[in-house]
Amino acid sequence: MAKHKYLTSPPNLTGMPPGVPYIIGNEAAERFSYYGMKSVLTVFMAHYILNQSGVLASMSPNEAYMYTHYFVMGVYALPVLGAIIADGLVGKYWTILSLSIVYCLGNLTLACMATSWGIAIGQRTMLAMGLTLICLGAGGIKPCVSANVGDQFGESNKHLLSKMFGWFYFSINAGSFISSILCPWLLANPKYGPGWAFGIPGITMVIATLFFWGGRNKFVHVPPGGLGYLRETFSKEGLITLARIAMVYVFILVFWGLWGMSNGVEWTLQAEKMNLHWLGMDLIAAQVQTANPILILIFIPLVNYVIYPAIDKVFPLTPLRKIGIGLFLTGLSFVVIVWIQGQIDLGLKPSINWQLLAYVILTLGEAMVSITGLEFSYTQSPNTMKSSVMALWLLTVASGEGFVGLFNSWVLNPDGTRKLNDYQYFTFFTIFMFAAAVVFVVVACFYKGRTYLQTQQPTLDEIATEPILHGGTPS
Repeated sequence: MAKHKYLTSPPNLTGMPPGVPYIIGNEAAERFSYYGMKSVLTVFMAHYILNQSGVLASMSPNEAYMYTHYFVMGVYALPVLGAIIADGLVGKYWTILSLSIVYCLGNLTLACMATSWGIAIGQRTMLAMGLTLICLGAGGIKPCVSANVGDQFGESNKHLLSKMFGWFYFSINAGSFISSILCPWLLANPKYGPGWAFGIPGITMVIATLFFWGGRNKFVHVPPGGLGYLRETFSKEGLITLARIAMVYVFILVFWGLWGMSNGVEWTLQAEKMNLHWLGMDLIAAQVQTANPILILIFIPLVNYVIYPAIDKVFPLTPLRKIGIGLFLTGLSFVVIVWIQGQIDLGLKPSINWQLLAYVILTLGEAMVSITGLEFSYTQSPNTMKSSVMALWLLTVASGEGFVGLFNSWVLNPDGTRKLNDYQYFTFFTIFMFAAAVVFVVVACFYKGRTYLQTQQPTLDEIATEPILHGGTPS
């Protein structure tokens, strides 16, 4: 039997796996890097970018938006490539580690835009190079990181998998919340500027990579499937499994579409027409959306340790039931948005507290849909297809955004007028979300899932009795 330098299957533990602190630290630092860089990207292109003579040559807002969307699209499309490399060729660990280095090089390129030689090369050229490298790095590792979380668990501690994905999601939002406040401040402060605004995310990505490398002796390193990965993926069972999972993802796609409205322009534009005086402060409309990452940090432990156990006593919860509740909560949050819009249309200026209530309901739904979706995606995918299914999961985010984008394109007439006013627009999505939730409940009743966990290492007692079980004698 070939010996491996690292564990290739989960150890027989009843508690959290030893690699958990390294996974949490890595994810928090990587998400700090990504969201910090992304929070200043559009503003940098629209207000700070220089030509090769060092003269301000900012892009138009539409051009800056376009390049930002292309970048995000690349990040969410490339998980397919990362999944193939991880599941079929080198495994998740080496995929994450090698592409994290590419990621670091991308951040270094962006940070060097503010240097004299960076300006001489051309900040647009440096920007394109840096974003391309980050696309390859961030996109490539995205499906592997969450799959690597699940690989650490076996039958003996699978009851902790839901809590682990909750803390994993917590680390994502903790990193993004802090960096989304810090990096725009660094960019706007003449003392620091673009060099620091892009440099700090670069430093945290190096820290993320070192965290991950530091856990190499603690992680389970599941070997790649090789050609077996392709055979299983395109086998009858593999295709049926993907189709079954995709049937659930259709409804989660609707959730991501509506969630994107709360973190994009729709809810922000509504907030501009509301009374933004809150707790003695006058808020900026764009600041209201920071309620989401703050609330998710509160709701993750609340949901895992209070809400789920309380519901489970009277209504046994499964992953699909959690997702179903979350979908209905998402629809309910839009009921509040519709009511707010009705007040605005009457010429009133409702308090921003009403939109904050909508954020509370939506974020509670997010905690149930998104975190449970990660767990569902991992457990329902065959062992050689873990990263591939996670890539499919990430495509639901991009598809949800695309759906709303196409609907907005339909709403807008060629002459600039709209087919629906704001009240009708929000009402449509409210009804659509509730309809999707109802159909999801029906589909979930007929869903026949199968849980796939990595084969666990045998206990010492099992090793000792193995020859007897196979008709031999113990040595």
